[in-house]
Amino acid sequence: MPTKIDRVPEPRCSVARSLQVLGERWTLLIVRDALAGLTRFADFRESLGVASDLLTNRLNALVDAGVMERRPYREPGARVRHSYHLTPAGEELVTVLASLQQWGDANRPHEAGPSVLSRSRSTGRGVRVAFVDDTGAPVPREDVDLVFLGT
Repeated sequence: MPTKIDRVPEPRCSVARSLQVLGERWTLLIVRDALAGLTRFADFRESLGVASDLLTNRLNALVDAGVMERRPYREPGARVRHSYHLTPAGEELVTVLASLQQWGDANRPHEAGPSVLSRSRSTGRGVRVAFVDDTGAPVPREDVDLVFLGT
């Protein structure tokens, strides 16, 4: 008689659920490159220097999670291929990557300086990732409490 396989419940913690999709190094680097405008498999492979099978797995996982979508295209005389584009959920990861970059620039700086600057499109002024309250007012990190409700 077949045995019932118990499903592991989905974690309540949104960080844990996010890491199920994003918690592998290559995944966020693919998203970084997509935010920079890359869409084709060969361009991701060249930029990242990652093995094709690993890149395929990561792109498939991002598509399955709704972070990217696959779109067919065909070069003249070639077979149909797919390009990869961020969905709205994928585009929201700009804040996550900007936060990681901001942390890295402050705590793991490179001698050549930052590789990316975050600027307001409308003013050209520099911007940073920060906490804001429900009125839109900035809140210093030191004044933020994370109230854990359970994981």
